[in-house]
Amino acid sequence: MGEAAPSPAGAGTLSAVLPSVLSSLGSTRYAARPLLPLVAARRAIVVLVDGLGDTLVRRRAGHAPFLRSGLAAAYRLTCGFPSTTATSMGSFGTGLPPGAHGLVGYEVLVPGAVPEADRLLNELSWEDGPDPFAWQPEPTVFEAAEADGVAVTRIGPGFFDGSGLTNAALRGGRFRAAYHLAARVDEALAAVRAARRALVYLYWGDVDKIGHVHGPGSAAWGEELERVDAELARLVASVPADTAVYVTADHGMVEIPFVDRVDLADEPELNTGVRFVGGEPRAVQLYCAPGAAADVAAAWRDRLGDRATVTTRSDAVAAGLFGPPDVVAQRVLPRIGDVLVNCTGSLAVVDSMRMRRELLVLLGLHGSVSEDEVAIPLFHWPARTA
Repeated sequence: MGEAAPSPAGAGTLSAVLPSVLSSLGSTRYAARPLLPLVAARRAIVVLVDGLGDTLVRRRAGHAPFLRSGLAAAYRLTCGFPSTTATSMGSFGTGLPPGAHGLVGYEVLVPGAVPEADRLLNELSWEDGPDPFAWQPEPTVFEAAEADGVAVTRIGPGFFDGSGLTNAALRGGRFRAAYHLAARVDEALAAVRAARRALVYLYWGDVDKIGHVHGPGSAAWGEELERVDAELARLVASVPADTAVYVTADHGMVEIPFVDRVDLADEPELNTGVRFVGGEPRAVQLYCAPGAAADVAAAWRDRLGDRATVTTRSDAVAAGLFGPPDVVAQRVLPRIGDVLVNCTGSLAVVDSMRMRRELLVLLGLHGSVSEDEVAIPLFHWPARTA
């Protein structure tokens, strides 16, 4: 479907999206950062379609005539690591890489210095989680926009309002709840028309949900893409002339057959020396007993071979997996696994003794470093008048 537009050096990640959009609205707050060259506008709507990976949308573009028409101008970005919603929302909302904002996985260790520590935290559900404002103390781009006099509206399902992940990564402005996508588009149009300078964020999650259950190559995934495409076309056609519209995603997805899954319930040697198994099936983070990390890494390398890369925390940080090494905060380091296992082939690691059945039966997965998982688009329709 053609090549994506190149992004400027240093601005090719999800963390650059909101700072670039705010800068296009006249703010100079992020002027020192690498930014995407977006056309100036008075108002902007940013839509994040969960799971709409760049590779996937190009592969299934026959279901999306409107998005297909914007592919040639769309930027091809990366979401960062791990390629999972909680981490990507941190990068999107703060404009920082994971090592700086600290939301470093689907399930991560709560370190010992934090109250109720030494357990795993699901950063997506945030069940019994720590104070999100302390866990992620960096200001968000929405807070910065408000401080610069831009009216901020966030639109999503009602249970997002005040949730742990929302307060950690996406705080700032007002929240408007809507269930169906058409209703969210209507809310976005009303919000952008209500202010002279506005930044509106709209979230849609069903592409991801259907991809998990049916697979990203399924007919159901294509049908959902058709519905999203039609509503995005309506949105762009309906905004005021001084309003830009952007569409991006938090990650892509791969489909892993059940025969290609390693079950830790049947692999006692892989559990030796491991205190907690965090992360997710495509990007496992192992929290080891003191002094056991080297042996754990060796055992996992021997078992998984060339279907996965196995690295220590220090090597992963040094390689820039969580962003430039010099920005990885000391408070964040203990949250990262002692050993990281990233599936690169057709492989996933599950644990039928610990995981809920509804998670074990998911076809579509993400979290690792393959192109299908990390590549995301940034579609953009500039304002017709500034």
